[in-house]
Amino acid sequence: MSDLVRHYDHYRDVPQSRWRWPNFSPAEIACHGSGQFLLHAPALDRLQALRDRLGKPLIVRSAYRSPGHNRAVGGAPRSKHMEGTAFDIAMSNHDPADFQSAARACGFLGFGFYPRSGFMHIDLGPARTWGTPFAPRSAPFAPETAPAREALAGSRTLTGAGAAGLATAGTAGVEALQQTVAEAQDAVQPLVPHLDSLRWVFIALAMAGIALAAWARMDDWRKGLR
Repeated sequence: MSDLVRHYDHYRDVPQSRWRWPNFSPAEIACHGSGQFLLHAPALDRLQALRDRLGKPLIVRSAYRSPGHNRAVGGAPRSKHMEGTAFDIAMSNHDPADFQSAARACGFLGFGFYPRSGFMHIDLGPARTWGTPFAPRSAPFAPETAPAREALAGSRTLTGAGAAGLATAGTAGVEALQQTVAEAQDAVQPLVPHLDSLRWVFIALAMAGIALAAWARMDDWRKGLR
């Protein structure tokens, strides 16, 4: 093998000095069945270029496969996975159409679509496609940036949850006070029935707060605010 393609009995044997792909690790690219590793530098260069172009993580379901592991998982007899030039990437955090376009721009030529399993196969060629393409998504994925924080004072969800929390604490406080009053004997016994009523008021407030928080969250989802 050339210096650009080298086999290792285990991914732990890959010298750190030879690893230049910052968003991936040998363990991630190695054979999942045997731990063997085929370092195909040109393929990994393209994979890193794709990661840089998309600006978000690539979740690698499968990369290199030893011949034995490829047979065990039902891979094609001449699968590009055995050459270290194929990668199965999860679409959970990507728009498939955008991903495919970016992968082509980075030099990938072979595409296999597995929407039921939630991943796309990409390899260095020859150019071909198979499988049922992913259905278009109603909206492209938003860039993975830190979400804007809600204004806490104006958050309906927080208001409802806060009301529920305060009411729950109030209920516990009433129960504790009720126990204290009960221990005070007859001197304050007339207050006990009123404390019991107050406890039920706090319980009602807690239920109302929970209902408000649930409604606010569902309404935010409906309006696309979450």
